[in-house]
Amino acid sequence: MKTPALPVLALNAFPRQHASHRYYIEQLEVHVAQFPIVSEPHAHDFYLLLYITQGQGTHTIDLITYDLQPGSLFFLVPGQAHSWSLSADTRGLILFFTADFYLEQYSALQLAEYPFFTPTHPPVRYLPPHEEEILPLLWRIYQAEATHPLPPNHDAVVRAYLYLCLELAARAYPVGPAAGPAHGLLQVREFGLLLNQHFRTEKTVRYYAEQLHLTANHLNAICRRILNKTASDLIHERVVAEARRLLTHTGQSVAQVADAVGFEDASYFARYFKKYVGQTPEAFRHPPA
Repeated sequence: MKTPALPVLALNAFPRQHASHRYYIEQLEVHVAQFPIVSEPHAHDFYLLLYITQGQGTHTIDLITYDLQPGSLFFLVPGQAHSWSLSADTRGLILFFTADFYLEQYSALQLAEYPFFTPTHPPVRYLPPHEEEILPLLWRIYQAEATHPLPPNHDAVVRAYLYLCLELAARAYPVGPAAGPAHGLLQVREFGLLLNQHFRTEKTVRYYAEQLHLTANHLNAICRRILNKTASDLIHERVVAEARRLLTHTGQSVAQVADAVGFEDASYFARYFKKYVGQTPEAFRHPPA
């Protein structure tokens, strides 16, 4: 039985004492330690805010990799694929919320028009390291979770803090459409979504280009311009990333992993894996001590 192409996590995958399952907040280092799956490529069915207070690394969102540093504030909408690489000393706060939690008090149009939740603007702002508006609000939400018993107006207070966080974050974005290749970014994001859905069965640039109503050459050109990689490079990277995940986190045999990522011939898969990783699947799984 094949595993899903990309895990799509629901809010109830992150249990907390708060029973509504409509929002979640935690210190990043605690979150990463408690839920190791979040370090692998995955998507969510909720909105996400990530505020970094310490450490370094990278955060890849829909194929595009961004620097992660103190003052970084990241935003994701439901369905976006992401993964990160964090230094051991990385600290911060991570907040999830569902659309219905926000919409209980505020409008859908307002949520949809925040610049950081649209593909025409980057999903990160680099705030001053000692920013004093948004971070204190996130800490207030975190501290509110420690209140027992929760007061009757708890959700309304958290929602108000969340609203203020989003409104203040929106001020950090320029008014009007973002400059630069916004349409290209949107096409790259659509390519990333298709790739996560079909990489097991479809490994040609032509297939994805046709789905996007482009030629293969045009899709390659867009990817080179935006990411400095070809579409073919990105397809290979996605296949290898899934193979590495399965080899690291499951007990499946190499033949089973090969089948899971769309190779009928395990020997061919082993050669493919070695070409892009530099070692065989078995050597990758059992590195020398």
